[in-house]
Amino acid sequence: MRLLITTDTIGGVWTFSIELVRGLLDRGCAIALVSFGREPSATQQRTCDALAERFPEHFLYVQSDAPLEWMEVNRSVFEKAAPLLTRVVKEFDVDLVHSNQLCFGALNLPIPKVVTVHSDVLSWAQSCGRTLADSQWLQRYLSLVRSGIAGASVVVTPTRWMMRTLAELYPVPQTRIVIPNGRSILPSDEPRKLQAITAGRLWDPAKDLSLLGDVRSPIPVLVAGETGHESSAALAPSGPFTLVGEMVEDQLLKLFCQSAIYLCTSLYEPFGLAPLEAALCGCAVLARDIPSLHEVWQDSALYFENAASLSVLLQQLSDSPDILREVQTRSLQRAQSFNRDCMVEQYLATFQMTIANSLEAACVG
Repeated sequence: MRLLITTDTIGGVWTFSIELVRGLLDRGCAIALVSFGREPSATQQRTCDALAERFPEHFLYVQSDAPLEWMEVNRSVFEKAAPLLTRVVKEFDVDLVHSNQLCFGALNLPIPKVVTVHSDVLSWAQSCGRTLADSQWLQRYLSLVRSGIAGASVVVTPTRWMMRTLAELYPVPQTRIVIPNGRSILPSDEPRKLQAITAGRLWDPAKDLSLLGDVRSPIPVLVAGETGHESSAALAPSGPFTLVGEMVEDQLLKLFCQSAIYLCTSLYEPFGLAPLEAALCGCAVLARDIPSLHEVWQDSALYFENAASLSVLLQQLSDSPDILREVQTRSLQRAQSFNRDCMVEQYLATFQMTIANSLEAACVG
């Protein structure tokens, strides 16, 4: 099977895509990976160079600085990217396009298109209590998303919550599949400290860093992540918290392995790769009390609604090593069910089904 997979170089979609690409390559697929948003970092480029060296006949990486749908300047999103993707499809002899951007379901191609929706501006605004002012940017975004979803053969989301929410906001094709994200992280013997950590795009209001300003924590709290993008800047928390800035993957995973607790403060989290990574590294997950995180973590995390309830949990875990170890164990066991192999097998089955359905429809037609 020959696939074109789109990704972006800014957030967790990159991590998801690389996990999926590695698993598919190991199963004999040929992959053309095309990234958007901005130029890849040195670490991202090295990752792709290593894949190209390991799979010289089966892996191609192409980068583009075409913007993403949600970016402020989104006028050229489709127009700039479509000719590039069409060319790669032809030259790489692609059987199916798997887009991790919503708009590329609208590509005019004779092959099926699977679109994975990791997040969406409208559902983000609802969850964050934001009202989006009508603007050319918003109308352009909505046009891109509606066209992309309508043109998809299959729509995938990482949680049932995201699928339900998406279907409330847009006309979604009948073929809808929920495939949880997966990560494979090797265990580490790093010495662990009684400290908490949170990570993500700190400039995103969905992260709700302002919550930390009212938290009373008996243990150190570290805040990691990119602090600015376009016109957005991080909302720096006040109080006894340490901003450690943006880190490459290995650095962040090491910090997870050194920490006891992960704080998922997000108001909007369609899945949440960072808490999954932290749990795989041995952290107890303390999660915001929102439906999507309950779906992912069930009874394997502790939940808080506000700064006061988070403060109580942190004090409880600080005072009771036995309870902390129990939550760490539950979080790890739950996290291990979201592994690369499970995710790859589900995507592979989805791709095979979609191609078979497309061929059958062509024969009938």
